[in-house]
Amino acid sequence: MKTYKCRNIRNVALAGHGGSGKTSLAEALMFVSGGLDRMGKVSDGSSVCDYDPDEIKRKISLNTSLAYAEWKDVKINMIDTPGQFDFIGGMYEGIRAAESVIIALPAKDGVEVGTIKAYREAQKNKKATMFVVTRMEEENSNFYKCLEELKTNFGPSICPIVVPFDKFGTVESYINLLEMKAYTYDKNGKATEVEMPASENRLKGLRAAMAEAIAETDEELMMKFFENEGEDFTEAEIIKGLHDGIDQGIITPVVCCSGDTLAGVDMLLNTIVYMLPSPDERNAEGVDYDETAPLAAIVFKTIADQFIGKMNFVKIVRGTLTNKDEIVNATTGETEKFGKMVALKGKKQEEMVEAYAGDIIALTKLNANTGDTLCAASDVITLDKITFPEPCYFKAVKAKDKGDEGKISAAIRRLLEEDRTLCYIHNHETHQRIIGGLGEQHIEVAVQKLKNKFGVDVLLEEPIIAYRETIRKSVTVEGKHKKQSGGHGQYGHVKIEFAPGTEDGLVFAEQVFGGSVPKNFFPAVEKGLQESIEHGVLAGYPVVRLKATLLDGSYHPVDSSEQAFKMAAHLAYKNLTQASPCLLEPIKLLTITVPDDNTGDIMGIVNKRRGAILGMEPAGDGLTTISAELPEAETGDFATYIRQITRGMGWFTMEFARYEQLPSNLEAEVIANAPKYSEYEG
Repeated sequence: MKTYKCRNIRNVALAGHGGSGKTSLAEALMFVSGGLDRMGKVSDGSSVCDYDPDEIKRKISLNTSLAYAEWKDVKINMIDTPGQFDFIGGMYEGIRAAESVIIALPAKDGVEVGTIKAYREAQKNKKATMFVVTRMEEENSNFYKCLEELKTNFGPSICPIVVPFDKFGTVESYINLLEMKAYTYDKNGKATEVEMPASENRLKGLRAAMAEAIAETDEELMMKFFENEGEDFTEAEIIKGLHDGIDQGIITPVVCCSGDTLAGVDMLLNTIVYMLPSPDERNAEGVDYDETAPLAAIVFKTIADQFIGKMNFVKIVRGTLTNKDEIVNATTGETEKFGKMVALKGKKQEEMVEAYAGDIIALTKLNANTGDTLCAASDVITLDKITFPEPCYFKAVKAKDKGDEGKISAAIRRLLEEDRTLCYIHNHETHQRIIGGLGEQHIEVAVQKLKNKFGVDVLLEEPIIAYRETIRKSVTVEGKHKKQSGGHGQYGHVKIEFAPGTEDGLVFAEQVFGGSVPKNFFPAVEKGLQESIEHGVLAGYPVVRLKATLLDGSYHPVDSSEQAFKMAAHLAYKNLTQASPCLLEPIKLLTITVPDDNTGDIMGIVNKRRGAILGMEPAGDGLTTISAELPEAETGDFATYIRQITRGMGWFTMEFARYEQLPSNLEAEVIANAPKYSEYEG
């Protein structure tokens, strides 16, 4: 495998809406550049980047994958990211590692939600951005409609570079506006120059708009533009102007091509090589891309496998890495060795001897995880981690086969190593194992991976809601434990006042006069009550906000013991039914971000689900952030609803707020469905 210096490397993340043709585009770039002998297809499961069994089955990308193309003595590292919103964590990984983001959109569909989300994430991370209008060969494709939608959504920076000439709905040629030349293509993507369309006034207008955009990148070019009344620049000036404009973020180029027929793919390759910035030009990490400096690299993706172990995708941001180096994991402080250093084309590995700053490679058998910084021991630094969206959809998992319970936690933790948008919680109160993700499909795929990769078959259940119980009025009750069975008997007698409290647990006090209950038995009474409140008198849920005051009682000088007074406290506690007990439900604080047009819908659904709106504030980009409180029982499908109502543009985070009294009309159902004590005790 040939090594490349920083100036001859382009790192691009392929992003966009699900089904926009990103994977097919990567395949086409590899084939046209000579990196593949044959074209694979997503539809028949033969593409290089979609090699996971689940990806082949579903015909969509589920994971971030790596591939590269070599063109004009430049290595193009391509990070193919999933477009489905459930797997958007892959887009965050890819954009973090790349200097440029290529956003694909189909010519017949135009700008979709995934297009907008990819663009916003690219801009947020200050990445050079480019649009590729794909699938030009399909019926009802309309490049110029897409172009207008891009301008409407993303402003005047949109600048077409390669456009189609179509006749009666069929693309006859592809026009390179830089050269003002037209090309047709054979089945292998080889271009043939043809005569320019004679009456395309639109092309002259696009060329003039491009010249104006180029003029704004440099004062000298601006002077030349005005002095020559818009006269065309030289080819070198055009390339430099576009390159600088893209690097500065004031030009967003648009090209068109077909990943399936390979038409226009060579011009896309040229655009990437000549127009997009090299790693050292962007310097997104805040360190110099100096191959002679001590090593610094970021792990942006981890793949876990029970047979081959870990594989980590690594972006080198400083120094040079050889296949014999020892490296320090700045995150853990450990010195580590790795198995092999490889360049990837999907699952195909090509072993490397060394890699320079700016390059993206994979390391096998390295005990590191996503977000870790790898360094030379001589200069240990820490690079910024990746910020992932938080899980918002939760399911309980249990082993399908007896005996697999012990395997679940270990297998899920391996999944968490490669997917940081998943979470895992072992709820010790309900004895459920909870897995959280970004949506229903995300959890389904995670479950399938548990089975396929780690041999653990699980079933999904609804999480048990951890209700609480409390009382609403004060009562004074007695508990007497008396047992005679030969020899020493058992005797304990207490009189206790139970009253509503203000603290979460039990507050114990005593007001005993005259020694009716010896002081040495007070701790036993308290202990008995502490054990009792673990299960309430209504449905067996823990009791909170309870004050218990020991008022009186009696004892026997021989038969009384700590155990007897514990039992007496238990008996007194059973009379808590006289204190108007009630159920408390957990309330969640939600921070919901949605398009401005959807705020009314969200307010309506929150109110319908017994929630309350706390406030709203603008979030920019046509979004509003809403603070709301919602009972946990009403949040189960909230992620699905948000996605549906906002067409994928909305999201939310959730955290525990407090407990509140459950409406009395809902108590009967909750009590009827409450877990039995035996279920709690596992």
